[in-house]
Amino acid sequence: MSRIAKMGVAVPAGVDVQLKDDQIIVKGAGGELKVPSNGLVKVASEGGKLSFEPINETREANAMSGTMRQLVNNMVVGVSKGFEKKLTLVGVGFRAQASGSKLNLQIGFSHPVNFEMPPGVTVTTPTPTEIIVKGADRQAIGQLAANIRGARPPEPYKGKGIRYADERVVIKETKKK
Repeated sequence: MSRIAKMGVAVPAGVDVQLKDDQIIVKGAGGELKVPSNGLVKVASEGGKLSFEPINETREANAMSGTMRQLVNNMVVGVSKGFEKKLTLVGVGFRAQASGSKLNLQIGFSHPVNFEMPPGVTVTTPTPTEIIVKGADRQAIGQLAANIRGARPPEPYKGKGIRYADERVVIKETKKK
């Protein structure tokens, strides 16, 4: 059995988990998230704790038990605490402005770059060079942050571009004669 699946998931107070035949629904203060259940994994709820066991001893069932456990754990943490990603803009004249469900970026192109936020995801800009993406769905947060970073990834010679707050960009040395 997967080491990850052996741990189980503790369900905190204020979070409601519903196990149905075709999906698992997690509701909490941060919203409602759903994941389709897998036929290779048996999910059981006992005493405020969820357990995940593979149906048989195949490699796929073993792998899916750990995967399902982590997906449900991310949903429980998301609806109770939430997730966030921080990005920074590095470059002269680079600015970000959040207004409602839109993010407007001035990142050195002749036109502004706009991003529409998916439902359940909020974006804030405490300063013009910082972007904070928040929400309950970890996958949606990570994908949106990657899309924003992909609009202008950091280049290796001056380091200009959009990067994660904890990302370290290695600057290359310029070519010598």
